[in-house]
Amino acid sequence: MRSAPEPFAVAGFRGEVEPRFRPPDLAAAVRRLTDPGAAEKTLHWGRNYIYRTTLDTAEGTVAVAVKQFRGGDARERLRRRRGKGKAARSWRAARGMAAAGLPTPEPVMLLESLDPRGPSFYVSRAVEGALEARHVFRAANAGEERERFPEVDLAGFLEELGRTVRRVHDTGFWHRDVSAGNVLLRPRGAGKPPELWLLDLNRARRRRRLSVAQRSRDLSRLPLRRPEHRALLLEAYWGTAPGALARGVYVAHHLGFRWKNQAKDRLRGVSRRVKTLLVPRGTHAHIPPPPAAAAVRDRVVWDHLSDQPHQHAGRLAKLGVRLADARAHLEEGAVVAAALPRIGRRYRALARELYARPVAWGGVGVALRPWPEDPEGLLAAVEELGVRHLMLRLHPWQDDHAAEEALARELAARGHELAFALPQNRELVRDPARWRAAVAELAARFTPYGRHFQVGQAINRSKWGIWSLGEYVELAVAASEALRRYPGVEVLGPAVIDFEYHVTAAALNLRRPGFRFDAVSALLYVDRRGAPENAQAGFDTPRKLALLKAIADTSRNGAPRCWVTEVNWPLREGPHAPAGRGVAVDEETQADYLARYYLLALASGMVERVYWWQLVAKGYGLVDPAGRRRRPAFRALATLARTLEGCRFERRLPGPQGAWLLLFSRPDGGELVAAWSAAGPLAAELPRPTAAVLSRDGHPLPAPGAVRVHLDGSPRYLLLA
Repeated sequence: MRSAPEPFAVAGFRGEVEPRFRPPDLAAAVRRLTDPGAAEKTLHWGRNYIYRTTLDTAEGTVAVAVKQFRGGDARERLRRRRGKGKAARSWRAARGMAAAGLPTPEPVMLLESLDPRGPSFYVSRAVEGALEARHVFRAANAGEERERFPEVDLAGFLEELGRTVRRVHDTGFWHRDVSAGNVLLRPRGAGKPPELWLLDLNRARRRRRLSVAQRSRDLSRLPLRRPEHRALLLEAYWGTAPGALARGVYVAHHLGFRWKNQAKDRLRGVSRRVKTLLVPRGTHAHIPPPPAAAAVRDRVVWDHLSDQPHQHAGRLAKLGVRLADARAHLEEGAVVAAALPRIGRRYRALARELYARPVAWGGVGVALRPWPEDPEGLLAAVEELGVRHLMLRLHPWQDDHAAEEALARELAARGHELAFALPQNRELVRDPARWRAAVAELAARFTPYGRHFQVGQAINRSKWGIWSLGEYVELAVAASEALRRYPGVEVLGPAVIDFEYHVTAAALNLRRPGFRFDAVSALLYVDRRGAPENAQAGFDTPRKLALLKAIADTSRNGAPRCWVTEVNWPLREGPHAPAGRGVAVDEETQADYLARYYLLALASGMVERVYWWQLVAKGYGLVDPAGRRRRPAFRALATLARTLEGCRFERRLPGPQGAWLLLFSRPDGGELVAAWSAAGPLAAELPRPTAAVLSRDGHPLPAPGAVRVHLDGSPRYLLLA
């Protein structure tokens, strides 16, 4: 018999804990469990966030899965006050099923915020080595289960699943959401059925007896497209071939569920656009509310997971601000219109030069922040990466910069070239005197370690505090005056993010603004387009860079030099990257795109530097702080920097459509080709046989002496004989 759970109230939460899992320091454990920043692995990223972490108990450290439920709407808040919130329902159902000997991960703790709008959490023991059934179902529907999951006996799995759901129903539990994502399985070897667990119990109900319709409703949600697979499931569930009534009820529910999902998919796009326009964007549970009674321009808070601000103001509210500033925006538009003819002429000339002339290779950089948890590990990662150009982001709104200064001092002593980014926030925009004083202090402290300073950050994003170009001009003038007191300092800007060059053109062509940039900087993210070769409004990454260079070359307030000071592709690791799931990629794809972006950008001759943001970070960094793990993108960048050091790009070689063959001359007189395909697997011809082939990550590959090479999306380095 299970012991009664122990109630508690601590650290802004109330809840219950299974006695055997009660941690010695409950308050510290609650703070860790409810902090997504402590996540060691993302298990699911959707409407709710599920992550793996650890819990220290009297019996030792236990791996747990934490499901975070958002505060929800008024209806959910009412349910929570009545003790019927989603986390509480999950907790009670899991305890009931565990007591009945039914397969669900062992419940550990329930946590509910004392703030009615705050999140709630259900904590269970993590199941190690298990697969989500959704992946097996997808493979089975495609007829690929034997190739993709050879360790899973599909027939045995479906039969065990049918028997398990029947046992759950016979015990009186109606799950109400037995879907592919709510079943875990772990193979146990040949001839043995897999272990199964049912998840997501917040909809579950307990009944004295379940009807055929209720039973069929649970079974119908499993996405089995093949009749023979459905027959296996139903026969295992009923113990024999089901009768006409049971089979008919199941078929009706199954078809109805599929139709409902298809209808939802068709309506989702329309409803999303309407909702985006009329309803403020929802926030992740870890993001704090805006300041009380804050004006629309000031509804910004800091998101510690993504290391940037979050804007609470919705689209309609922001539109109201834009309309109020319409005169300023019209003036900016007039500046851009006047500059367009000369920008267009210069762009056409530069586009013809892309990859057709030699370019000295260099400018591989990475951006970083201090890593308080492991400062020595950060320095070790920098040395292992082998990248000379580093950009350190400073936060002028902070009072303490000791960690940044210690890091800058050590990196400069090791021979790295340092640049510094000076972002703004809304408080500094509203208080120019404080901004001026902060920049003056940072200039005095950090000019001994580096001479390049970027003024501003994503000035075309209101979450960074700037609503009009006039606000940025005031900051840029003050920062330039403070920085140019130091001989040799170079000022970069305007740091526009994404492909929104109308803002760049406006800032660089204002008359008598009081500043001039020694290099034009851009935060040129292209992740929303997928691969860096994909086009946006007809411009792929090389053409976007050529357009940036054309703006710089013809500008009034900038030198004809360009830097890309931020780029990355976010990973499918939860809310650490705020761009959303739609643009997130896996780690291997991120590594491919990183190498291709650097090659495309720095061989184009349009930019001097490219910096990846950032070295250590969850969700997008080269190093995963959980376990200090080097991601594939880390190895890809290290290989790129090491392999092409001292080289010179010569020209792009001809090849099939979608093939990229970039020829480099080496310091020893030899030649190599950096090659990949942006159009799927294909073959290409080299001018001479290969002497050696290196993978994207620096591993030797076979095929020396080959003239015909096979390419895919992962760059490789072909040393020519």
